[in-house]
Amino acid sequence: MVTAELINELKAVLPEVKMATEENQITLFPNTEEHIVEIVKYCQNHKKTLRIIGGGTKSKLDTSNELVDIKLSLSEYSGIVEHTVGDMTVTVKAGTRYEELQEYLAQHKQKVALDPSWQRDATMGGVIAANDSGPKRLGYGTARDCVIGLRTVYPDGKVIRSGGRVVKNVAGYDMNKLFIGSMGTLGVISEITLKLRPLHKCESLILLSFPNGNLDEVRRFAVELLDSMMEPIALELLNPPMAEKLADINAYTLAISLEDVETSVRYQEEFIQKLRPNNAELTILNEDQAASFWQRVYTVAPSGVDEDSSTKNNAETVALMKVGVVNLSVLDVARECQLVSDRYSVRVEAHGGLGTGIAQVILRGASEDVSQSIIHLREYAVKLGGYGIVKYLPESLNGTVDVWGEKPSYFQLLKGIKAKMDPSGIMNPKRFIGGI
Repeated sequence: MVTAELINELKAVLPEVKMATEENQITLFPNTEEHIVEIVKYCQNHKKTLRIIGGGTKSKLDTSNELVDIKLSLSEYSGIVEHTVGDMTVTVKAGTRYEELQEYLAQHKQKVALDPSWQRDATMGGVIAANDSGPKRLGYGTARDCVIGLRTVYPDGKVIRSGGRVVKNVAGYDMNKLFIGSMGTLGVISEITLKLRPLHKCESLILLSFPNGNLDEVRRFAVELLDSMMEPIALELLNPPMAEKLADINAYTLAISLEDVETSVRYQEEFIQKLRPNNAELTILNEDQAASFWQRVYTVAPSGVDEDSSTKNNAETVALMKVGVVNLSVLDVARECQLVSDRYSVRVEAHGGLGTGIAQVILRGASEDVSQSIIHLREYAVKLGGYGIVKYLPESLNGTVDVWGEKPSYFQLLKGIKAKMDPSGIMNPKRFIGGI
């Protein structure tokens, strides 16, 4: 609750920190780590709950309508701290935009091997805190694979460094993994050190569509490709509605990304053309066309910043799910999406990695139908030994749909870690599994 007393107190305690008051909410914009520490200490001492935000792309992932006392925005805490070109490492402040970092690194023929969604707005702190990744996870890996060091402000205001600034760092526990994917519930990530990769010299994208809709044929092709010596960066299955939206192809379509030196890319293109089933249609996109396609993939789903225009239409509710299953079971999820579409009269746009088992599912329709679809797909994922979480939830369903689903068997461990590190429960309340 914003009160004149709270505003005056914050101005007195944090006179150098920019403040904004909007819609019954105070947001603070620190630009130094010292200011972050002061804000966290204030919240700890006064038992004020704190919501940490970067670019705001994950802001629609919530489990309640409750307001926190203070929002801490890292949007003005950005920049390159250190870039060692020869060692191929970079250290950045948490509020640094993903797209800005990649543009800077490209000048040195280097890149961060991650491909999160909403790259224009996503901050590196948010990407790491959410362990966000995209279709190129198959070749790139996840944030846990490229982060080698973190600086984190604990809930008591202490600044802790985990990992280091060199790639070969094996001393002690890998504390980085505790914070990656914790959604800011254990502390404020202030700096990230990442290992880099050389910028690829050549890229192409193969779109392989199956007009007959035979997913068994897709499975056979995917198994042969994955068992070969080829190294696709992405092997993403698009269901017909998603393929139509992204590539104007109304059929199940495989998006196969290739990145390497030109001779390797051309060799893999030829191999895939020979492996192509007789009734499948193949199109090869050049580097510029591939970049445009992936840009559409990363922005096709609604986010907390640039909401899809249809989310503002009262006649339609839009939600985004992440479904995780065992690799090729993504094919089963795609088939189930069609059943969900028919049963609940919703439009289901989905894509998923056949080498990663991670699918993104956009549901569009009436609120009740979308709600039932979420429950249906989650139950189906659990039957396959996987999970289903909601990454974007409109206000019409907020508090009525369980974002995380059933508590996992290891929930008590997560709860114990949270209680030990944040006993007052001030950090990003109800932003993680089970309302932690």
